[in-house]
Amino acid sequence: MVSGAELDAARAIAAAVPDPELPVVTVADLGILRDVAAEDGRLVVTITPTYSGCPALREIAHDLRHRLSLAGFAEVTVRTALAPAWSSDWITAEGRRKLRAAGLAPPSPAPKGPVPLTLGSRREPVPCPRCGSRDTTQTAAFSATACRALFRCEACREPFEYVKEI
Repeated sequence: MVSGAELDAARAIAAAVPDPELPVVTVADLGILRDVAAEDGRLVVTITPTYSGCPALREIAHDLRHRLSLAGFAEVTVRTALAPAWSSDWITAEGRRKLRAAGLAPPSPAPKGPVPLTLGSRREPVPCPRCGSRDTTQTAAFSATACRALFRCEACREPFEYVKEI
């Protein structure tokens, strides 16, 4: 049986797990931690991938189970919920602040309604996370991960990554 206090502790532990691809933010900051609950005496953590096929999901699940087991939760199940689909709008204000502080431009608000298929570079300017200038240029559509793009600020001349909106 998992008590209310134990469930609160488990939530805090799960919320503090860093994202392996963006370690400056936690799974709670990203909005992918959906639920921490008790079912039949075992802990059940539900997460949502940022996009279909996200390779970090397996690592996140492993890290959740490991950290919770170290805290004394013997039976931990990690479930994946695909609906509703994650949106970059689920990134918390604190998560956006942490991204910016680490030199990563947080995503713009996700498009509402049908998303038009566009090819080529992003049309909206991406503000530089260092100096705030909107005079930036995309240098690559993809960065270390598919969910990030590379930009350069024309004002301060610094390169930076942009976390794409979904």
